[in-house]
Amino acid sequence: MTRPADPVLENLSPAAHANRVVRQSGTSFYWAMRLLPEERRQAMYAVYAFCREVDDIADSPGESADKLRALDGWRNEIDLLYRGRPERLTSQALLEPVDRFDLPQEEFQAIIDGMEIDAAPRVRIRSVDGLLDYCRKVAGAVGMLSIRVFGMPQKPGPRIAVALGNALQLTNILRDVKSDAARNRLYIPSDTLQKYSVDERSLSRIIVHPSFAGACLEVSRLARRYYLETEWLLKGLRRGLMRPAVIMMETYQETLNLLETRGWKKIADPVSLKSWRKIWLALRHGIF
Repeated sequence: MTRPADPVLENLSPAAHANRVVRQSGTSFYWAMRLLPEERRQAMYAVYAFCREVDDIADSPGESADKLRALDGWRNEIDLLYRGRPERLTSQALLEPVDRFDLPQEEFQAIIDGMEIDAAPRVRIRSVDGLLDYCRKVAGAVGMLSIRVFGMPQKPGPRIAVALGNALQLTNILRDVKSDAARNRLYIPSDTLQKYSVDERSLSRIIVHPSFAGACLEVSRLARRYYLETEWLLKGLRRGLMRPAVIMMETYQETLNLLETRGWKKIADPVSLKSWRKIWLALRHGIF
């Protein structure tokens, strides 16, 4: 296998490094970020590059202890960033956005907290409250950084960040049930599984249990509630401020539509939104 080129050896600038991470990622957020003015777009690319790096650590093969050490290295790096002495290209790309948009340090640390959950050898979520706490770390924190970059006002910006973060992450969880199970991860709450009499002793049996579909449906309904809350909160904002959030929301809503159409008893059948559809959503909201 060909190893990816070392950005340092290629003499990439921090901004160019972040841009390449975004381009190569295939992220659904790409078209939403594209519509931003240059300074805000570069800031979002840097935030995304950070999220990608820590997420790749959590998802990488290997021992949990090694992953936790790597994530702890990122905790130290974030501390260095906020002292004005970042050492890594990705955190160097964040240096200017952190200052310009007053990005809160605790939100970067919250994302790392969430990645530590994913880095465990076994992931289970006890309750809906626990699930929403996880969503706040891995998605809401990204939203809290994003609203600063987008220029959303203090009210209702944080509520949008958390509600939309919940909706997007719950959709991700439903989309990735099978691939997460292969990593010994299950984010459908144990309390919800017990409600449907799903035996939790074997993960391979859980996801094929006849009643597992009912548990997934509950999580889907929860995601729908957060999409509705986000739509309501966005109504009072200027079009320019709301465009990135609307594109993210509509992209993931359509993914949830596809999942519900497929049904919760067919989780082995993958679902993804076509690239042309993502582009159409961006065009619809004036990316060009």
